[in-house]
Amino acid sequence: MAPTVQGSEFAQLRTFVTVAEQLSFTRAAERLGITPSSLSQTIRSLEERLGIRLLNRTTRSVALTPAGEALLLRLRPAMDEIGAALESAIRFRDTPSGTVRVHAARQAAQTFITPMLGTFSRSYPEIIVDVTVDDAVVDIVSGGWDVAIRPGEVVERDMIAVEIGGALCQHPVATPTYIAEHGVPETPEQLLDHNCIRWRWSGHSLPYAWEFYRDGNWFELVVKGSIIANDRGMMLAACLDDAGIAFATNRETDHLIAAGRLVKMLDAYCEPYPGFFLCYPRQRQMAPALRAFIDAVRTTAHHE
Repeated sequence: MAPTVQGSEFAQLRTFVTVAEQLSFTRAAERLGITPSSLSQTIRSLEERLGIRLLNRTTRSVALTPAGEALLLRLRPAMDEIGAALESAIRFRDTPSGTVRVHAARQAAQTFITPMLGTFSRSYPEIIVDVTVDDAVVDIVSGGWDVAIRPGEVVERDMIAVEIGGALCQHPVATPTYIAEHGVPETPEQLLDHNCIRWRWSGHSLPYAWEFYRDGNWFELVVKGSIIANDRGMMLAACLDDAGIAFATNRETDHLIAAGRLVKMLDAYCEPYPGFFLCYPRQRQMAPALRAFIDAVRTTAHHE
């Protein structure tokens, strides 16, 4: 069986190649930053392990044996390949490059990723950003993602989670036309008399329960209605078409309320809650590409 390379044995081979190229123990020791005696011991250990002499040496000269020449012939290109591989890895440290795989809830992607993606790509042409936009709750690690942006309520405990963009509020909203025809509910329970446009998490069978705040406590209300969608854009489009009442965040509706296209209701029962979080696995050394992406998203959230 051919001998295998383990532990310090790689250093022995590297030492041998350096001596064989320099044909001098003194020069090789200087190049490697070790003492000549330590270098000699390393070469002896390698020869003993292989059971053959690799170098003929006297007080004045060093020469390769036939076995040493054969070993050098095979080792030199291998060492060059290893050196090139290490240089490639170092480039990842010095110049952000490689692929960053991102999983983002749809609203988070529209708010924090879409505005910065073009500028980021121009700033870091060596980075590939692979974005999956999906409201489904996924396992970041097993799914192969480097980072996710998701609501705080579905953050995994073993993840590093950084809040971005501030708190959110959800309110029932409807068009002036719908309100003129069906009236405004005075309490959350009165929503049961209205056609509510419901949203469902991707991968879930039941629609999302609407959450309200009263007397210091949160409570859920299971509303009814003729439309269920797992896409929040579709949910809002149906609401804007006077189909019913939707339950949406301030980020989704503030501009529509300001334009007079939607009316916010039951404000007294709505309380701010933690919004979106950047989530990524704990790691000793973060890849520069991932660090650059996270910093860019946080900057976008800060100015959003």
